[in-house]
Amino acid sequence: MFESILCQVPEYDPAVLDAVIELAVEIAREGREGRRIGTLFTLGDAEEVLARSRPLILDPLAGHAESLRQINDPNLRGTIKELAQLDGAFVINNLGVVVAACRYLDTAGAGVEIPFGLGSRHLAAANISSVTGTVGIVVSESSTVRIFCHGKMVGEIIPELWLLGQREVQMPGAVKQEQVGDLAVITPRTPSWGVKVQK
Repeated sequence: MFESILCQVPEYDPAVLDAVIELAVEIAREGREGRRIGTLFTLGDAEEVLARSRPLILDPLAGHAESLRQINDPNLRGTIKELAQLDGAFVINNLGVVVAACRYLDTAGAGVEIPFGLGSRHLAAANISSVTGTVGIVVSESSTVRIFCHGKMVGEIIPELWLLGQREVQMPGAVKQEQVGDLAVITPRTPSWGVKVQK
């Protein structure tokens, strides 16, 4: 569904990445109990992300069978939407298994640049994607989904076209925009392939 973003991140299984982005868009659209919420997902390099993070609370997903923690499981998706109201990131491995929830990412702002106006979730996603092999997917409380890889923003999704006129696109540089159903998907004009991951 998100072809222009998937081709920006060729290292990952497109079906898993697509499922995580789709869930992020659902959270951006629906919010929870009538209010907008924000959250952060990391996809891939889960062991390294766990090593660079710590739990904020007891992990509500700990101890559950791996088969129940698959990102495509409808029951888990409902659970994640509830847990997204809590602080912290969801850590997802390459196979689409949510290995941890409510994680605080130990990140610093050095070495990454994010557009002005984006907050700590975006900084954490940009940084963790620059120092590990992960992709950071942020749901902003402004109902926008942003994807970071190799420390750079590689996609921005505005979940309702009517919001496009009310939101300023944050993607730096020359961009292209496509319409996917009632979503606006914004990506860089030139792909960010070939950028090395700093470890």
